[in-house]
Amino acid sequence: MTGPDVPKPDCTESGCAGSEFVAPAPAEADVPRLRRLLGGPELAWLVDRVRRRMAAGQPLAGSVTRTAATPAERAAADRLLGRGARPGRSLSVRLESVDHLLRASGAAPGGLAAAVVVLSGPVEVTRETADRVARAWAAAYVPLHTWCAASAAPEAVQAWCADLEAVGRLRRLAQGDPVQARNLADQAVAVLSALPAAGVTLAVLAARTVGDAHALDPGRPLAALVVSALRAWADNPPEDIHSAEGRRALWASAGVAVDVLSSRVLCLGLPGGTHTTTSRILAEAARAGEPTVLTVRQLGRGEQHFGVAGKRVFVCENPAVVAEAAEALGADCPPLVCVEGNLSVAARLLLTGLAAEGGELSCHADFDWGGVRIASTVMRLTDARPWRYVRADYEAALAAGIGSGALGGTPAATPWNPGLATALTARATRVEEEHLVDTLLADLGAPQ
Repeated sequence: MTGPDVPKPDCTESGCAGSEFVAPAPAEADVPRLRRLLGGPELAWLVDRVRRRMAAGQPLAGSVTRTAATPAERAAADRLLGRGARPGRSLSVRLESVDHLLRASGAAPGGLAAAVVVLSGPVEVTRETADRVARAWAAAYVPLHTWCAASAAPEAVQAWCADLEAVGRLRRLAQGDPVQARNLADQAVAVLSALPAAGVTLAVLAARTVGDAHALDPGRPLAALVVSALRAWADNPPEDIHSAEGRRALWASAGVAVDVLSSRVLCLGLPGGTHTTTSRILAEAARAGEPTVLTVRQLGRGEQHFGVAGKRVFVCENPAVVAEAAEALGADCPPLVCVEGNLSVAARLLLTGLAAEGGELSCHADFDWGGVRIASTVMRLTDARPWRYVRADYEAALAAGIGSGALGGTPAATPWNPGLATALTARATRVEEEHLVDTLLADLGAPQ
């Protein structure tokens, strides 16, 4: 693997003979501007430090410090980085900041390594150093490649693993340091091997797998690496994984809650009981015919009693169904759970708990590819049956003129009824669950 801060293992690629050297094309640089920015005698110490790192095959990352800098050297560094004067004699310069400045200004589009070569000539690297760096980078990818080969991860995750070197993701996250990259790879494998989880929180997952409760917080290198794998793993990943909601949905797809309160699930008519606070809340809400929202905290505090053994439990996608059922049926509504789109961790905990208690789940969703994936997840988790969610139901809705617009997105299989996927593809029309509320309410109101 090559780059501006790692020697090239094959001398022929750099166009040299004998010793290897890092030699970006000088023509890329704006030499007069580069000399004004970095070529003065006050910054010669900085250029020399960078040359030594390059010669040793070390990454151009982190800070370099000059403990007894002269006033002129401090002033030159402050001008270069556009910062105010700082007191004291010690001078510290972050190499990533200099690299970014040189690229952004156009003085050295190839970055800091290219600038040093332009200003002071090629940097010789011994064959031994080049081989050592190449071996270190090869070793850095071993944990992830081994995990991908041994795991039952889908093809998309295998492709993600194969692309790790090509797209340079691990290299960037490790700031060009192969030792740090190997550590990140080992930690990522520890996290990925613990997934999918069964309702664990993000902080607990991080603490259990890598010993740092904050290692998977947004902005941490390990979090970025694992999230990129989860995006490949998810059946229907959120478009924006950088937003709080997108991250929450992505982690939920692996059974991980970002926290114990923000993940929630809506329900109505769960009989509950007297065993726990959550059971009593459910029982009181069912008697009043009022919808209830449960969190991961409520569902994860000991063994719950839902009171659904031997009962049919209906599952829907959209809150409008629950709202209409509460209004029309009230306390007479049978157990009804709404997943509100892609399953949250709370929804996964509740549905698997209902199934484990002996509830007989039946699932409905929008007639579109997103709905198909949601229904597939529910059925896979709980052995649920379709609830008016087969080809005949879809075609009956279209025959009644209930179509909700053009069907977009990526097709998905419907193994419980292969004809449904065939019909969705052929008719290319979506039918939203809200347009079928009357039919669903008739089922809910019928003797169970």
